Amino acid sequence: MQNIQVNNLLRSATFFQHAGISIVFVFMPIIAQGVTDSIIEIGFLVASFSFAQIISEIYFGRHSDKKGTRLKFIRIGFIGCAIAFGMHYFADDISWLFLARIAAGIASGIMIPAMIAYAYEVNIDKKRVATVISFHALGWLAGIAAAGFVNDLKVIFLVSAASFAIGLLFTIKLPNPIQEKELESGTTRRIILKNKFLFLSLLLRHIGAAAVWTILPIMLMEKLGAELYQISVVYVANTLTAFILMNLMASKINISNVTKFKIGIGCTVFVFIGLSMVTEWWMAMPFMALVGGTWAFLFIGGNFHLMENNPRSTSTGIFSSTLSIATVVGPIVAGTIAFTFDYVAVMYFAIAIIVCAFVVSLKVKK
Repeated sequence: MQNIQVNNLLRSATFFQHAGISIVFVFMPIIAQGVTDSIIEIGFLVASFSFAQIISEIYFGRHSDKKGTRLKFIRIGFIGCAIAFGMHYFADDISWLFLARIAAGIASGIMIPAMIAYAYEVNIDKKRVATVISFHALGWLAGIAAAGFVNDLKVIFLVSAASFAIGLLFTIKLPNPIQEKELESGTTRRIILKNKFLFLSLLLRHIGAAAVWTILPIMLMEKLGAELYQISVVYVANTLTAFILMNLMASKINISNVTKFKIGIGCTVFVFIGLSMVTEWWMAMPFMALVGGTWAFLFIGGNFHLMENNPRSTSTGIFSSTLSIATVVGPIVAGTIAFTFDYVAVMYFAIAIIVCAFVVSLKVKK
């Protein structure tokens, strides 16, 4: 019974954590258009959040293992995010928006690895962790839907800050178990070398995905005539599918974590083949549902494989920072390609690099 209560608190905290992130993240390319007309500057602005996350997740993920406690990092992250995301409301030029995005990246990076490791460690039945992590996707769904409902690119910053404040409240009753401290030097380097094919394939896949997510909201609006709420509907198809599949992995989908990871990497290529051919905004929905499924497989498969075989917060921190590195590179590549060619050329780039990612993933061993 106590474990159920802890999981429910974790689900709630995770929900509001990712709702707060997503309500701003998905619409950042459109928000950036309000302070700059340059597609390249938009790419750098989107990338700045993830650049800050890279450093934060690696540093604080490792620090969480060294200290042997997760809850302190989780609570500090929630407080920092409430402040940093609230700062976006006052950012009315590109310089201030850059500062707000960097602060948000640092604050979110403090708690993301610790949250995943904490959920894994407090559950005796490790498969149940997938139901907690699934609330990442449900939070993204709620955040995206809330942005469409609010339909105001300034007010969503206040909603985001409030989400983190509410999420913090659910951490107050969480137990604070002390884990064994991981003090051995060279741990980060050793984990990277041991899992180099997993991290490389993840990096390549997500560079392609991040490039597309940078231009997709703009493409839907400018080329396909979508309204803000219609973009929300398209993205909800993604997160709803991910939520359902992550929960099924706790009971129904009984394949190895490495196989899940490979499925998630390989099937992503079909998403961008489809998105390159859409001619109406609603046609993107089935392909966004597919990408939600691929995300569920690679996120659960990759993280669980790492936590079963490595220090947990450090390895999940590297996993998250790998995604952040891709989210730095992807928007810059997207801005450059879209400026030089067009939006569809970004899709072709994503298809090519994800094929390479799948080939690399085949080298990941159980």
